[in-house]
Amino acid sequence: MTAAAKGQSGYHKLNAVHVGERSISAYEGVVPDEIMEALYSESKWLRGARVLHLNATPFGGGVSEILRSAVPLLNDLGLHAEWRVIHGNGRFFDVTKAMHNGLQGDPKGITEAEMEIYLETSHANAQALQVDYDYIFVHDPQPVAILSMIDRGAAKWVWRCHIDTSKPNPTVWGFLHPFMKAYDAVVYTMPEFVPKDADMNHVAIIPPAIDPLSPKNMNLPIAMAREILDYIGINPAKPLITQVSRFDPWKDPMGVIAAYKLVKQEIPDLQLAMVGSMAMDDPEGWTIYEEVCRAGEDDGDLHTFSNLTGVGNIEVNAFQRESQLCVQKSIREGFGLVVSETLWKGTPMVAGRAGGIVLQMEDGVGGMLVDSVDECAQAIHTLLTQPHQAREMAASGRKRVREEFLLPRHLLDELKLMQRL
Repeated sequence: MTAAAKGQSGYHKLNAVHVGERSISAYEGVVPDEIMEALYSESKWLRGARVLHLNATPFGGGVSEILRSAVPLLNDLGLHAEWRVIHGNGRFFDVTKAMHNGLQGDPKGITEAEMEIYLETSHANAQALQVDYDYIFVHDPQPVAILSMIDRGAAKWVWRCHIDTSKPNPTVWGFLHPFMKAYDAVVYTMPEFVPKDADMNHVAIIPPAIDPLSPKNMNLPIAMAREILDYIGINPAKPLITQVSRFDPWKDPMGVIAAYKLVKQEIPDLQLAMVGSMAMDDPEGWTIYEEVCRAGEDDGDLHTFSNLTGVGNIEVNAFQRESQLCVQKSIREGFGLVVSETLWKGTPMVAGRAGGIVLQMEDGVGGMLVDSVDECAQAIHTLLTQPHQAREMAASGRKRVREEFLLPRHLLDELKLMQRL
């Protein structure tokens, strides 16, 4: 065992993330009645069930955002839910980011030495996990191997894949696939994400969803939103477009900047805000963040913000409300919560025709889908110069989000899965 792993084997217990209390009744009147009624009915059969959600980070990214709202709501419904995060050092998270990329098709793959780092850290985390639950949801590749290294007890184990694994790197898939096969169920966002040679137990399809009452999505007065953006350096007199995402090559931030520069030739006072979050399990994010910052050094209208520079949920809420449109030019996308977040606020989207984005919107419903930098620039220009059309698209997108992509629907689907298991 390496020195790094020896240090990690001293874990006594995986850290719990404390999320406070939430009331499910607050969603009545916001979420369609039929979803709320079904949620109340389904939860009656699972009251008292002990549920653990296990992932790699308490902040930064869609998984942590969902869990921060879902766990307290499960408790309010009568279950006993917890959220814990695994431990790992920088080398481990370098490896798991390479795995994440490989599952999405990156040809680079991983080495045998990297596999060994992953297995050693997974074993240390397995030793620190106390299995005293009825259901354990394990999120994404970082903790997936833990089940193979522990007495599974009486719990039902579910692996939740939040990324597009439709065309995985063969080396990465070959290494991780055996761990997935041990789970009682595997959850994907779309049927298209299930690899063709997947040989796993019960496969369920559950798209993610946003919390309409979270600080990022709650109602924010227009005057306050404008004051917030003005305070952090956005000129309220100039048109604004925004991409909110992790600093990740799959989000194609440099493609967004290239499209912005094309549109700026026609609309010289256009502003672009690149707003992202830095997660502790994503070391690659720093490289992309620095590249984006360099791209804006000679352009006073290209702004870069992150959670480490004081831009959090409320500021993101303001950006998504006050931008003329938002962009999500993903090349690969597991889901892209920011699409539903933006549409929920009545703001149109220009988004890459990738993965879970096409679940949330289509051309003309919510905005416009694109496949290249040139198409992205043309769509941005169209929506900026045809505001009436843009508002109509946004309104239809908000309706779809209300019906399909609000958190109680997501909870309902998970409760139905637990009941089946």
